[in-house]
Amino acid sequence: MSIPIDTEPADAPGAPTFTRMDQSTAEHWAMIGRETATNQHRVAERILDLLRSLADITDGFATDQLTHCLQTATLAERAGADEQVVVAALCHDIGKAISVPNHGAIAAEMLRPYVRDDVYHTIRWHQDFQGRHYYAHFGLPTNLREQHRDEPWFALCEQFTDEWDQIAFDPNAPTEPLAHFEPLVRRVFAHPHR
Repeated sequence: MSIPIDTEPADAPGAPTFTRMDQSTAEHWAMIGRETATNQHRVAERILDLLRSLADITDGFATDQLTHCLQTATLAERAGADEQVVVAALCHDIGKAISVPNHGAIAAEMLRPYVRDDVYHTIRWHQDFQGRHYYAHFGLPTNLREQHRDEPWFALCEQFTDEWDQIAFDPNAPTEPLAHFEPLVRRVFAHPHR
């Protein structure tokens, strides 16, 4: 059977399909690879949609979570952080669109293919670092960051949490709009970093 892999998009009628991976062919996967690359732009669109959804989440803070993320990214950008760090600052709480208790892990895994390891770990562990500022109110240890003291990303995570994230809940603070960061989001999410 001849498979027309170059003549029709994957979702076109008559496009090759399989119902089990163990019956797929190299030609199927070549087509899927091309389609995935062609549609990479949708990653940035989905990230922007999730960020927009944070405008509906306040959870008792003085700002909604989108504003908080925008303020964190604004502070990072004004401090001279590079593009990956600024986008990570913007997306650090994006996991709250799904679940608050493990939001850092969710955000970090979404960012992982597109950022360096130190940026990934900063977002992955930012909650442990934030604990210094409020865990005592829950009877939890405030020094969880110390378990990461010898990690090469420790200084970045400390700067992120102490200088940008934990102070970004001010409804009157200078805050760049999402449109300001959209080109950056599109650049960072255009191609996997690894």
